[in-house]
Amino acid sequence: MREKLLTGQLRVSTKVLLLEDDLLFGETLTDLLEDSGMQVTYAPNGQSALEYTFSHKFDLYLLDINVPLIDGITLLKELREVNDNTPTIFLTSHKDKEVLKKSFLSGADDFITKPFDTDELFFRINALLKRVKPYKKECIDLLCHDEIHKCILYDKSELDLSKKEYELLVLLMQHVNKNVPKELILDELWSSSEGGSEGAVRVYITRLKQLIPQITIENIRGIGYKLVS
Repeated sequence: MREKLLTGQLRVSTKVLLLEDDLLFGETLTDLLEDSGMQVTYAPNGQSALEYTFSHKFDLYLLDINVPLIDGITLLKELREVNDNTPTIFLTSHKDKEVLKKSFLSGADDFITKPFDTDELFFRINALLKRVKPYKKECIDLLCHDEIHKCILYDKSELDLSKKEYELLVLLMQHVNKNVPKELILDELWSSSEGGSEGAVRVYITRLKQLIPQITIENIRGIGYKLVS
């Protein structure tokens, strides 16, 4: 119950770039973040992290400082220079004030010193994401998305949704009255290592149609799906 309270407020499908050269620690932290509902892209060095920013859009950067090829501070400074304002937390073993000063001057929003308590990390992530994207309760017809409590109401009653069903319905609501391509759904709901399928998407769509019978979800042949308001 304690873990649910700590992690339950994280935004659905929050995409995180984790830069960490300690493979074991990186894998452990990746598992922890993914268990909370986040999608994590792991980079073992600054060069690969930079390349990921070219091809992916992230909601949060978690960056170690002392990493190979491009250190975390230099990486963030370069990203800020091209107007990448993605919220960033440094994960560092440094306690030297000069290093911490450089981290903030490079554009960091926060830092946490290793070894850190995982509860504290989630508190900091939650606080930062709330600042950059304040809580909203968005309603479309009988559907209301409560972002903070990570639930969707249908006709004022909370829907009993699995994680993927929730993420899919949120995605459809975000693109209401617009076609949502199957490729976008697969990219949003599954990480590259999970490997989702169109068949799985059809199963979730069928389930959603049963749960919200007064809301229309159209199958757009050869393209994807559309929530109609």
